[in-house]
Amino acid sequence: MEILGPLLAQVLVSGLILGFVYAIIALGYTMVYGVLQLINFAHSEVFITGAVVGFEAFRLLAPLELNGLVKLLIALLAAMTVSGLLNVLIERLAYRPLRGAPRLVPLISAIGVSLILQDLLKLGEGLQGRFNLVYQLPEGFSEPMLRVASLGVSIQRKEVLLAVISLLMLAGLNYLVNFTRMGRAMRAVAQDRQTAGLMGIDSNRIIAFTFLIGGALGGVGGVLFGMQFGTVNAYSGIIPGIKAFTAAVLGGIGSIPGAVLGGLVLGLIENFIGVLSIFGSLFAPLKFLSSIGAEYKDIGAFLALILILLLRPSGLLGRSTTEKV
Repeated sequence: MEILGPLLAQVLVSGLILGFVYAIIALGYTMVYGVLQLINFAHSEVFITGAVVGFEAFRLLAPLELNGLVKLLIALLAAMTVSGLLNVLIERLAYRPLRGAPRLVPLISAIGVSLILQDLLKLGEGLQGRFNLVYQLPEGFSEPMLRVASLGVSIQRKEVLLAVISLLMLAGLNYLVNFTRMGRAMRAVAQDRQTAGLMGIDSNRIIAFTFLIGGALGGVGGVLFGMQFGTVNAYSGIIPGIKAFTAAVLGGIGSIPGAVLGGLVLGLIENFIGVLSIFGSLFAPLKFLSSIGAEYKDIGAFLALILILLLRPSGLLGRSTTEKV
């Protein structure tokens, strides 16, 4: 029983850290959907491209005598730039020519782009004799930074950085969307593209900018994912991408606060399910839980999604919409 408090505290901390990663990736989905009503299923590969760029940046910077935070900043900027520009290229080549087509057509295009990017990443790293890329973090990033002795919780420096970076990115995005001229233009295009065009707004430029920001956020999410889990490869984006999309739907697709809330809820659910077997061993009435291990966390997360959507089909913070006639 003495381990119950530390266990719950650690589950809470780990769940929030994982939730921040999901939230950053989910924002890329929700921004594009908010403007175009399109699910960019290539976002998983945009995100993992950022993770690969972050790995290469840390690898090249490793011999240099630079402060660890400077190395992290360079890695983040490199990942944001490459992933953002890649997302703009995807929009220009794979989505823009299909605007006005039935919704199934750009969806198929997105899946095709996703498969192409997976193979290109595999080819690029394979030519260098690598497949699983192990992050070389600056010295001290994996050391404990915060300790709560009464709860037996220890938080590593990289986890604190991950939370801080996520919060800064979320604050910056909120400011961009709600308090800048470009943000007003994005919201106008999202509300009514044709009317926005009549008011002098270049919808193509705004959509490209939205893809740029969404891709940049995916790049940041990729670096944070690599920092937290340590190893990435060309296929590492599939499951986190699906979960981030799930988080966006859970919070309310198209809602920025909803994407954040959905990511945090999903991270907490996953971590809680991963330790259910311990509760089963501690409490006799819950003995049936002892056979539920961490391998069931994905099933539990999607079951929770189904239950929540049955109660709120538009998501936790989503708004129901009515068709225009």
